[in-house]
Order: sequence, then structure tokens, then C-alpha cells
Amino acid sequence: MMKRQGKLTTTGEAVQIDIAEGVIADIRPLLLDGDQAQSSKLPWISAGWIDLQVNGFGGYDLNAERTTLQDIEGVTRALHARGTALYLPTVITGSFDRMRQALSAIAEYVRSGQYAGDSIMGIHMEGPYLSSEDGSRGAHPRAYTRDPDWEEFLRLQDAAEGRIRMVTLAPEREGAMAFIEKLAKQGIVVAIGHTMASEEQLKQAVLAGATLSTHLGNGSQPMLPRHPNYIWHQLAEDRLWATFIPDGQHLAPPVLKAMIRAKREKSILVSDCTQFGGMPPGRYDSLIGGQVELTEAGRLHTAANPDILAGSAAALDLGIANAVRYTDMTLAEAVEAASLRPSLVMNDRRLGRIEKGAPAHLTLFDHDDKAGRIAIRETVVAGQTVYQSDNE
Repeated sequence: MMKRQGKLTTTGEAVQIDIAEGVIADIRPLLLDGDQAQSSKLPWISAGWIDLQVNGFGGYDLNAERTTLQDIEGVTRALHARGTALYLPTVITGSFDRMRQALSAIAEYVRSGQYAGDSIMGIHMEGPYLSSEDGSRGAHPRAYTRDPDWEEFLRLQDAAEGRIRMVTLAPEREGAMAFIEKLAKQGIVVAIGHTMASEEQLKQAVLAGATLSTHLGNGSQPMLPRHPNYIWHQLAEDRLWATFIPDGQHLAPPVLKAMIRAKREKSILVSDCTQFGGMPPGRYDSLIGGQVELTEAGRLHTAANPDILAGSAAALDLGIANAVRYTDMTLAEAVEAASLRPSLVMNDRRLGRIEKGAPAHLTLFDHDDKAGRIAIRETVVAGQTVYQSDNE
């Protein structure tokens, strides 16, 4: 039986968690006799972090011309080192053949039962049914943005072996409302993103079954009417959850703070990380977005237009630390926004909790409040240690 000790992020209580056969068997209080020194040595312990938007990381790309099994495992190992236990590999806008190949490779990897299988909780398909307009389409290639096509989607879902669990689309595209209804009936999470939708189109999308805004505040035109606009409308729509990218680049700290205040308990933190996460600053060639530049400050943008971001170069460890540093979120709330809340929006209530009988997905970490940094001690997936710091 595996035993892990730490302070619960939810309550601050020092506990021992017993793990057997991949699930949490027991949670017991640790009797430290009021020893603050001993308590301070314990890591924080939370349900394993969940990232709903991962394009790549650590030099590995899930959206290359050809996605390999090595890419999938490389991304997963790199994320484990940053505390992410579970994630949605995100396949973005491209030709039908490229998207099909990536979806098929991910499905094959999960089916094979290899290392990363327990960490992949499904696939997020971001596009190709997005706005074709500059700014709103972000780094998604205009040539491949298109109207929703149900038969095409079914072929892509077949390639994914039914593993597509989230689709981001623009509701103003022709045929989008009927498409949203069909996705929702199949239990697929429908997210609104890379859009220029009107208030009425956004309302109709929610009525049709959309439940989430993808990286709200981004994937938009650099210049918008002060009000109304599609960001304000989504912020004000109480039926929509919203994901935010708290890397310090996608949303300026005051904007992140205000948007999380607006969405409150329906705020979710995601990384939107790309293959360039963890890589040195410089210019890189990318299939998605063409030539991109990663700055010393960690900003990843298209080389042609510094105002257009090309995804993130940060993982959830930095995102959670930034959320605590820049917003009203406590550490407990920020961790909840990267664990429990993603599980709720994905309708999987087994995840995001530390309780008896739950899958043993855990993240153990230290948080330096003054420096605004998080250091990962250990990541546990299905009762197995998948990353452990050398300092352990």
C-alpha cells in the first residue's frame, strides 16, 4: 500500500492518504502535536491537477504534420513534472487528414495501455469550425477554418475511437446551432471560442447546449468596441463556465482578476501550452501559426504580429501560482479551479476530489507565497508515482 502525507489544500489539515489498487483507500489525520516545524515540512497535497487544453509541451508537439507516440508520451512526462496529472490533448484546426492522424495516434496510444494512458481523459478538438477573421482565429490557419460538418466530425470521432470529449467552435458559423445540439446529445462538452458571435448567437448557442467559453478574453480581435462585445456577453452569461490562461501574457493581471471575479466559481484555469513550453527564448517554426517567437518574458506570439498570441509556454504550476498572486483567489480556490471544477465541467465526478474510493490522482507541491512560485514534489496518477522531485 502506498502512503502519502501532506496538508490538504482544501482545509490545511495534515493527513495521511492510503492508496491501494489505484484508488484512495483511506484518509487519516496526522497527529503532529502542534509541531509547526514538522507541519511546515509537509507538502501541500491536492487532487491531481487537470488541464483541459494542451497542444504540446517540452519540445513535443501534438499538432505537428505527423503526431507520434513519442510526442504523446513526451508531452505527458513533461506535464507530470509540472504537477498536471490528467489532461485533454488538444487537436486544433488543420486539414482533415492531419487532424485525423493526430486523433488516431492519441487513441492508439491510450488503447495500448502505455505510460500516458491513465493521464489522457479524452481529447479536446479546438476547431476547425472557428472564425476565419484575423484576431478571432488567433494562430489557427485561415485556410482550414470552415463551417461545421456533422459527417466530417463523425469521421474524426471514429478516428479518435470516440475519445473526443470537448469541441470548441464559433457559434456564428453556418449550421453551428444544429451541430451544437448534436454534440450535446452525445454528451460532448461544447465550448465557445475563436468567435465573433453576436449576443443573440451566443444566447442561442447556450440554449442549444454550449456550456463553456474557451480561454475567454483571448482568441479575439486586438481591438473591440468598448461595449457591447462578445467577451462581455460571455462574462455575463451565468450558464457558461469559462477557462482562463493565467500565464501572465494572455491576460494582464488586472484583467485576469476582474474576469475571475465575474465568473467566480465557474472559473477554470488552463495552460493552452504548446511545444515551446520549457524551451529557451527565440524564433521557431510551427506548423500552426507559422513562425513564432518566444520572448524572455515567456510571451509566445506570431512573428508577423506580436499582438497575436500563438498559445502559451507555461504549464499549470505557473498558472496556479499566478492566480494566487494576481487575483483574489486563495491557494485552495486556484487549485480547485485546476482540479474539481474541470471535473465538473467534464461531467466526471470521480475526479478532482480527495475522498475514499476516488481514483488516486494526486499533486504534492510547495508554494512560496512571497515569490509567487510553486515547486512540484510528486505527481501520482492512478496510484503510481509518475514524477518525483530529485529533492525528495
